[in-house]
Amino acid sequence: MEIENKVVVVTGGSGGIGQALANTFINENAKVVILLDINFDHFELENNNLISKICDVTDEKELIRIIDEINLEFGLIDIFCSNAGILSLGNEQSSIDDWNKNWNLHVMSHVFAAKKLIPDMLKRRSGYFVNTSSAAGLLNHIDSVTYSTTKHAAIGFAEWIAITYGKRGIGVSILCPQAVETAMTKGRENEVSALDGMMKPEQVALDVIKAIKEGTFLISPHKQVLGYFQNKANNYSRWIGGMQKLRQKLKS
Repeated sequence: MEIENKVVVVTGGSGGIGQALANTFINENAKVVILLDINFDHFELENNNLISKICDVTDEKELIRIIDEINLEFGLIDIFCSNAGILSLGNEQSSIDDWNKNWNLHVMSHVFAAKKLIPDMLKRRSGYFVNTSSAAGLLNHIDSVTYSTTKHAAIGFAEWIAITYGKRGIGVSILCPQAVETAMTKGRENEVSALDGMMKPEQVALDVIKAIKEGTFLISPHKQVLGYFQNKANNYSRWIGGMQKLRQKLKS
C-alpha cells in the first residue's frame, strides 16, 4: 500500500515509536495522521495534518467511538498502527492486574481494532494493519513473563488476520524490534534486550513504511533477531539451553 493521501491512525502516539511513525507518515504525504493515547502531556503537534485524540485503546466501546469519530471527520481509516504498549517486569508470581494490563493492551487492543475496521476494509478490499509486538514475541524476554507471553499472542493474532484476509485486500505487518530509545527503555540500557544496541525510533519508522509499501509481514529492525529466530526454529531445545545460560550469566 502507498502512503500518500491515506488516513492513518497510530496508537501509543504521544512519544517513542508512535510519534516517529506519525512524523514519517506525514513525510510520506499521508492525508492525515491521528494519534491516539491515554494522555498527551508535554506533547506538541508539529503539523496541521497531525491530530491527537485521547483514547484508552483497551476499552472497546471507547475505541469504537473514536474510530467512528475519525471516519466522520476525515474519511475511512486506511492504515491502523496498533502500537501502544507497556513493560512490567516479573515472573510467574506477577499479579493478575499486571497480566490484565499486558493482555488488554498487547492483545485485545489489536482485536478491538480489527473487529471494528475489517468489515469496512473488506467492502473496499483495501486496508492495512501494523501491529507492534517485539523481538520478545519471536524469542522471549527473560525478565518479564507477562510481556513475553502477550507479545507472542500478538504475533499469533496478526498471523491469523494475514492468513484469513490477506487475499481479500487487507495487509498486515507485525513489528518486532529489540530495544528502541523510548520512555519504555529509559534506564534499561544494560538489559538483555539492549545487548545488540538500541535503535532510534525514526529508523524503526522507516522500516515500517518500507514494509507497508512492500507488503512485508515481519518487520525486524534489528537484523540479528532473524538469526536468533532461525536458530530457535532449527533446534528449539538448544535455543532454550542457550537462553538458560544467558539468563544465568546476566543474573550472576
